[in-house]
Amino acid sequence: MITVTFLSNGGRTATTAESTSLLRLSIRERGGIPFKCGGGLCGTCKCRIEAGRENTDAIKPKERKHLTEEQFAVGWRMACQTFVTGDVSVSWPPPPPKPGSPAA
Repeated sequence: MITVTFLSNGGRTATTAESTSLLRLSIRERGGIPFKCGGGLCGTCKCRIEAGRENTDAIKPKERKHLTEEQFAVGWRMACQTFVTGDVSVSWPPPPPKPGSPAA
């Protein structure tokens, strides 16, 4: 079994028996990786592989449109394009404050 730890969601874990995309697993198991891909905002599911980068597949051309080589070097990937083949821990930046909220 593959275990994915969603660090930005309190360390929530999810397991899967096969290679699957981080975003699909996050949606299915409520991992919490933010995304707005369906709304036409491609690239919103950026996440950082904190541990287990060797357990991810090759970087896809679509990811190269949204991330730089420097970002790849420190573990950034797009969850919708990244398939895990072994245990990983993943984090993501907090969402920006909404206009008009006290944090804005």
